[in-house]
Amino acid sequence: MSDNITSILNDLIETSKDGEKGFRAAAEDTKNAELQSVFLRRAGDCATGASELQQLVTRLGGKPEDSGTVAGAVHRGWVTLKAAVSSRTDLAILEECERGEDVAKASYTKALKETLPEDIRVVVQRQYDGVVKNHDQIPRPPRPLSRYEELSAAI
Repeated sequence: MSDNITSILNDLIETSKDGEKGFRAAAEDTKNAELQSVFLRRAGDCATGASELQQLVTRLGGKPEDSGTVAGAVHRGWVTLKAAVSSRTDLAILEECERGEDVAKASYTKALKETLPEDIRVVVQRQYDGVVKNHDQIPRPPRPLSRYEELSAAI
Protein backbone atom coordinates (compact mmCIF):
# COMPACT_ATOMS: atom_id res chain seq x y z
CA MET A 1 0.00 0.00 0.00
CA SER A 2 2.89 2.36 0.79
CA ASP A 3 4.26 1.96 -2.76
CA ASN A 4 0.83 2.85 -4.23
CA ILE A 5 0.57 5.94 -2.02
CA THR A 6 4.13 6.95 -2.94
CA SER A 7 3.22 6.58 -6.62
CA ILE A 8 0.08 8.72 -6.20
CA LEU A 9 2.04 11.41 -4.36
CA ASN A 10 4.84 11.33 -6.95
CA ASP A 11 2.26 11.87 -9.71
CA LEU A 12 1.03 14.95 -7.83
CA ILE A 13 4.62 16.16 -7.36
CA GLU A 14 5.17 15.94 -11.12
CA THR A 15 1.91 17.80 -11.72
CA SER A 16 2.97 20.51 -9.25
CA LYS A 17 6.40 20.82 -10.85
CA ASP A 18 4.76 21.13 -14.29
CA GLY A 19 2.55 23.89 -12.88
CA GLU A 20 5.49 25.71 -11.33
CA LYS A 21 7.45 25.67 -14.59
CA GLY A 22 4.41 26.59 -16.66
CA PHE A 23 3.51 29.56 -14.47
CA ARG A 24 7.12 30.80 -14.41
CA ALA A 25 7.18 30.64 -18.22
CA ALA A 26 3.85 32.51 -18.37
CA ALA A 27 5.22 35.20 -16.02
CA GLU A 28 8.26 35.63 -18.27
CA ASP A 29 6.11 35.88 -21.41
CA THR A 30 3.46 38.36 -20.30
CA LYS A 31 4.02 42.09 -20.47
CA ASN A 32 1.15 42.70 -18.02
CA ALA A 33 2.51 43.37 -14.51
CA GLU A 34 -0.69 42.21 -12.81
CA LEU A 35 -0.70 38.90 -14.68
CA GLN A 36 3.00 38.49 -14.02
CA SER A 37 2.35 38.83 -10.29
CA VAL A 38 -0.50 36.29 -10.42
CA PHE A 39 1.61 33.81 -12.37
CA LEU A 40 4.60 34.14 -10.04
CA ARG A 41 2.35 33.65 -7.01
CA ARG A 42 0.87 30.51 -8.57
CA ALA A 43 4.37 29.21 -9.42
CA GLY A 44 5.32 29.68 -5.76
CA ASP A 45 2.17 27.87 -4.63
CA CYS A 46 3.01 24.95 -6.92
CA ALA A 47 6.58 24.79 -5.61
CA THR A 48 5.37 24.82 -2.00
CA GLY A 49 2.85 22.07 -2.74
CA ALA A 50 5.48 19.92 -4.45
CA SER A 51 7.84 20.34 -1.49
CA GLU A 52 5.15 19.33 0.97
CA LEU A 53 4.35 16.22 -1.08
CA GLN A 54 8.06 15.36 -1.38
CA GLN A 55 8.32 15.40 2.41
CA LEU A 56 5.40 12.95 2.66
CA VAL A 57 7.03 10.58 0.15
CA THR A 58 10.29 10.71 2.10
CA ARG A 59 8.41 10.04 5.34
CA LEU A 60 6.87 6.95 3.70
CA GLY A 61 10.37 5.72 2.80
CA GLY A 62 10.02 6.45 -0.90
CA LYS A 63 12.08 8.46 -3.36
CA PRO A 64 10.27 11.70 -4.18
CA GLU A 65 10.10 12.95 -7.77
CA ASP A 66 12.07 16.11 -8.38
CA SER A 67 10.92 17.12 -11.85
CA GLY A 68 7.79 17.41 -13.94
CA THR A 69 6.35 15.01 -16.47
CA VAL A 70 7.48 14.34 -20.01
CA ALA A 71 4.03 15.49 -21.15
CA GLY A 72 4.51 18.77 -19.31
CA ALA A 73 7.92 19.30 -20.90
CA VAL A 74 6.53 18.51 -24.35
CA HIS A 75 3.65 20.93 -23.78
CA ARG A 76 6.02 23.73 -22.69
CA GLY A 77 8.15 23.00 -25.78
CA TRP A 78 5.08 23.27 -27.99
CA VAL A 79 4.09 26.53 -26.31
CA THR A 80 7.61 27.88 -26.87
CA LEU A 81 7.49 26.84 -30.53
CA LYS A 82 4.08 28.46 -30.97
CA ALA A 83 5.41 31.64 -29.34
CA ALA A 84 8.35 31.71 -31.73
CA VAL A 85 6.13 31.63 -34.82
CA SER A 86 3.33 33.85 -33.51
CA SER A 87 2.99 36.62 -31.01
CA ARG A 88 2.45 35.24 -27.54
CA THR A 89 -0.54 37.31 -26.47
CA ASP A 90 -1.88 37.44 -22.94
CA LEU A 91 -4.98 35.65 -24.26
CA ALA A 92 -2.84 32.75 -25.52
CA ILE A 93 -0.94 32.66 -22.21
CA LEU A 94 -4.18 32.61 -20.21
CA GLU A 95 -5.57 29.80 -22.38
CA GLU A 96 -2.45 27.70 -21.75
CA CYS A 97 -2.61 28.40 -18.00
CA GLU A 98 -6.25 27.37 -17.93
CA ARG A 99 -5.44 24.13 -19.75
CA GLY A 100 -2.64 23.41 -17.27
CA GLU A 101 -4.87 24.11 -14.29
CA ASP A 102 -7.51 21.77 -15.72
CA VAL A 103 -4.85 19.03 -15.84
CA ALA A 104 -3.91 19.75 -12.20
CA LYS A 105 -7.55 19.58 -11.08
CA ALA A 106 -7.95 16.24 -12.85
CA SER A 107 -4.76 14.85 -11.25
CA TYR A 108 -5.88 15.81 -7.74
CA THR A 109 -9.42 14.52 -8.36
CA LYS A 110 -7.97 11.16 -9.43
CA ALA A 111 -5.73 11.02 -6.34
CA LEU A 112 -8.64 11.80 -4.02
CA LYS A 113 -10.58 8.83 -5.42
CA GLU A 114 -7.85 6.53 -4.07
CA THR A 115 -7.68 5.09 -0.56
CA LEU A 116 -5.24 7.33 1.31
CA PRO A 117 -4.27 7.47 4.98
CA GLU A 118 -6.22 10.26 6.65
CA ASP A 119 -3.21 12.53 7.30
CA ILE A 120 -2.18 12.31 3.64
CA ARG A 121 -5.78 12.74 2.42
CA VAL A 122 -5.99 15.98 4.42
CA VAL A 123 -2.88 17.35 2.67
CA VAL A 124 -4.04 16.27 -0.79
CA GLN A 125 -7.54 17.70 -0.18
CA ARG A 126 -6.11 21.01 1.03
CA GLN A 127 -3.88 21.23 -2.03
CA TYR A 128 -6.80 20.34 -4.30
CA ASP A 129 -8.89 23.09 -2.69
CA GLY A 130 -6.01 25.48 -3.38
CA VAL A 131 -5.81 24.38 -7.02
CA VAL A 132 -9.54 24.99 -7.44
CA LYS A 133 -9.36 28.38 -5.70
CA ASN A 134 -6.38 29.46 -7.76
CA HIS A 135 -7.93 28.11 -10.95
CA ASP A 136 -10.94 30.31 -10.31
CA GLN A 137 -8.74 33.36 -9.59
CA ILE A 138 -6.80 33.23 -12.84
CA PRO A 139 -8.47 35.62 -15.26
CA ARG A 140 -10.50 33.64 -17.76
CA PRO A 141 -9.82 34.25 -21.41
CA PRO A 142 -12.88 35.69 -23.10
CA ARG A 143 -14.78 33.02 -24.97
CA PRO A 144 -16.78 33.62 -28.11
CA LEU A 145 -20.52 33.78 -27.66
CA SER A 146 -22.49 30.77 -28.79
CA ARG A 147 -24.99 31.31 -31.58
CA TYR A 148 -27.77 31.08 -28.97
CA GLU A 149 -26.12 33.78 -26.81
CA GLU A 150 -25.68 36.02 -29.86
CA LEU A 151 -29.36 35.68 -30.79
CA SER A 152 -30.49 36.18 -27.18
CA ALA A 153 -28.43 39.35 -26.88
CA ALA A 154 -29.96 40.71 -30.09
CA ILE A 155 -33.51 40.36 -28.74
